[in-house]
Amino acid sequence: MNRDRFPVDPWRLIETEYDAETLGVTESLFAVGNGYLGMRGNAVEGRTAHEHGTYINGLHETWKIQHAESAYGFAEVGQMMVNAPDSKVMRLYVDDEPLALDEADLLSYERILDFRTGVLRRDLLWLTPSGKRVQVSATRMVSFPERHLAVMSLEVTMLDADAPLTISCQLLNRQDGEDEYDGADSDDADDPRNAGHVTERVFEPQGHWQDEDRSILSYSVANSEMTLALAADHLIETSNDYRVERYIDGNIAKNVYAVDAQQGQAVKITKIVSYHSSRSTPTRELVDRCRRTLDRIRSSGVAAQYTKQQEWLAGFWERSDVEIAGHDDVQQAVRWNLFQLAQAAARADGLGIPAKGVTGDGYSGHYFWDTEIYVVPFLAYTSPLWARNALRIRERMLPAARDRARKLNEAGALFPWRTINGEEASAYYAAGTAQYHINADVTYALAKYIDATADIDFLSYGAVDIAVETARMWTSLGFWRSNGEDRFEIHGVTGPDEYTTVVNNNLFTNVMARFNLRYAIEALRALEMERPDAYRRAVKRLNLEDSELVEWERVAAAMTIPYSESLQIHPQDSQFLEREVWDLAATPEDRKPLMLHFHPLVIYRFQVLKQADVVLALFLQGDQFTFEEKLADFDYYDPLTTSDSSLSKIVQSIIAAEVGYQDLALTYFLDTAFVDLEDRHGNTSEGVHVAAAGGVWNSLVSGFGGMRDYDGALTFDPRLPKDWPELRYRLAWRGTRMLVTLTAASMHVAVIDGDDPVSFLVRGEFFEVAPGRDVEIPLDGQGPTRDDAPVQKRRNRRDDGSLMVPAAAQFAEN
Repeated sequence: MNRDRFPVDPWRLIETEYDAETLGVTESLFAVGNGYLGMRGNAVEGRTAHEHGTYINGLHETWKIQHAESAYGFAEVGQMMVNAPDSKVMRLYVDDEPLALDEADLLSYERILDFRTGVLRRDLLWLTPSGKRVQVSATRMVSFPERHLAVMSLEVTMLDADAPLTISCQLLNRQDGEDEYDGADSDDADDPRNAGHVTERVFEPQGHWQDEDRSILSYSVANSEMTLALAADHLIETSNDYRVERYIDGNIAKNVYAVDAQQGQAVKITKIVSYHSSRSTPTRELVDRCRRTLDRIRSSGVAAQYTKQQEWLAGFWERSDVEIAGHDDVQQAVRWNLFQLAQAAARADGLGIPAKGVTGDGYSGHYFWDTEIYVVPFLAYTSPLWARNALRIRERMLPAARDRARKLNEAGALFPWRTINGEEASAYYAAGTAQYHINADVTYALAKYIDATADIDFLSYGAVDIAVETARMWTSLGFWRSNGEDRFEIHGVTGPDEYTTVVNNNLFTNVMARFNLRYAIEALRALEMERPDAYRRAVKRLNLEDSELVEWERVAAAMTIPYSESLQIHPQDSQFLEREVWDLAATPEDRKPLMLHFHPLVIYRFQVLKQADVVLALFLQGDQFTFEEKLADFDYYDPLTTSDSSLSKIVQSIIAAEVGYQDLALTYFLDTAFVDLEDRHGNTSEGVHVAAAGGVWNSLVSGFGGMRDYDGALTFDPRLPKDWPELRYRLAWRGTRMLVTLTAASMHVAVIDGDDPVSFLVRGEFFEVAPGRDVEIPLDGQGPTRDDAPVQKRRNRRDDGSLMVPAAAQFAEN
């Protein structure tokens, strides 16, 4: 990072220079949100922008997908998060000259996103064309305690002269093009990571009202038939004389304040905004909800909202903070990422967590498996209620998932690879629908939550259906094959690595399917023992037979796990080693990421990975592999991994730390921690990589902290980087919150909240921590250490004796 422009501060992201060339990135970095409502870091003046984004989780439009060549079972309904009407705009004019940051003469500029207050603040000194100095301060806050609330202000002071001053506060329906400042079109229209655009009208006006300083707009969404209402109150504080003009129609509301500004006398306008949306509620009721929200805020006062926000965040950091001594730059990045997780998940409240949260429309606002693997564990171990809320969306999607399974000739349920409304939205089945592992990923997240919380009630209220229906799908998807001994195989699937599609016996898929089957049995047995009435209801509701559980265990025991005797590794799939080897080390940097420079059919022919696949299995199901297997697999796959996915280096870091590549583990961790702050994948302008932010926590706690939780047993085997003097993190375990302090010589564990003791293992030795009884554990080093990094062998032999030689022919100029 340019540390002159973005100075180091452990608790704040600070920008000291305005740069119109990087608006897209900074709009994402300085976005504020709460998981339900999000506002990009656009300038309050509402002029030049990459994307004037205001997003409501789940608010989307649909359309019929037009396949060039269709086939039975292809996704039918496209879904895209839409840009909610923009309430951020407060345009400033002095002497009728507009403040436009890309043209203004700025004598000073500073923008701060404070992680402890949740407030975005911008202060600047503007020299007008007539030579008048104007102090301008703007704030913006999306409330965590009040899910439907945003508060923003603009304060203006003429420093050395009087002047006529105008502030135009607006609500704008930008989605349907009702403003001349629409934002820039993306330069990367062919990048599949970016969102498309709906060309037809989206928001159909349903009513608008102006009641003194309160403006209200309401809409229905044309095809999805969702509904939306927003309302804004405007408060002005000044000793100057002023006049107000108001205008409203179906697409815009204006409250324009004309002030006779006197030197040194501030003018402050505060805008209090409420958004409510629904899949079915009539707009008039949503309008009433907006009114009640605003009435309540006006009654309690705006200042109280800032106090509540700060108190709420104090609780979040008490549960979630990870401290790295002696590295303030890394500390800043870590806290920015953790803050992004709060902004993406805290008030999702039963909605999904989009890939970009509510900071941008990248990936069209869809929910992916990324949430279950990289975000839910963070939530489960720090803010368990948020994890429960994140899982509820999958429970509610079960009817659609059952329908999807039937369409694909499978039993049980099949969750969509990408979706908003529960239906599959990926038109590219090879790297989409074929990722059947989504079923096991969802069940994995459920298991992590149950293990961390012992919330058997959640299972009994219906979440056990997730485990059962996903397990059923595996038994119909796979088949039995006998070759001296019976084994179960799963064909025609795609694993996490999207550079290798529609394969047989993808190791990750098979390993996770085995886990899924066994966990379904475990969950049912736990329910039978602890909630017998709920168990009987589940058996009846699911038409469950004991014979099914017997078959699940038989399938799990016979699951095919590919292994190469000659290479002593686990092939990524049954045919993976038959492919040519991509010479990744010889690939020019200007031909990366591969998906933007090579046709998929070129990539699919080679051993090359978009993201860690086998290595992810080594982490999620680490108790199923020996240390030697992990080391051999990591050594083989790491040189083949492009890390074109922002998720890849998370697990590469974790397993690198485990097997001893400590320097490499730190390098991979830092790449993930700064993936957005330094725009390392070139698409931060489309929104924050939320799953990567979750990966930062996983890399710290599971990678360097060495924490694992297999079958509800908590274990630790730390791997502290050699130049980190101390690492401190918090964990919630079954109602008890702990603080873990790790140094090179010891691990200290203390209970900071809760009444129950916690048992755990450290490198195989049993310990128990209890309130008032800390545990200090001496450590003999930080595990094995290995120099450098794995290097691709130039000649390997397959099991049939043939040679694998890295190929370079594919790098010829197009």
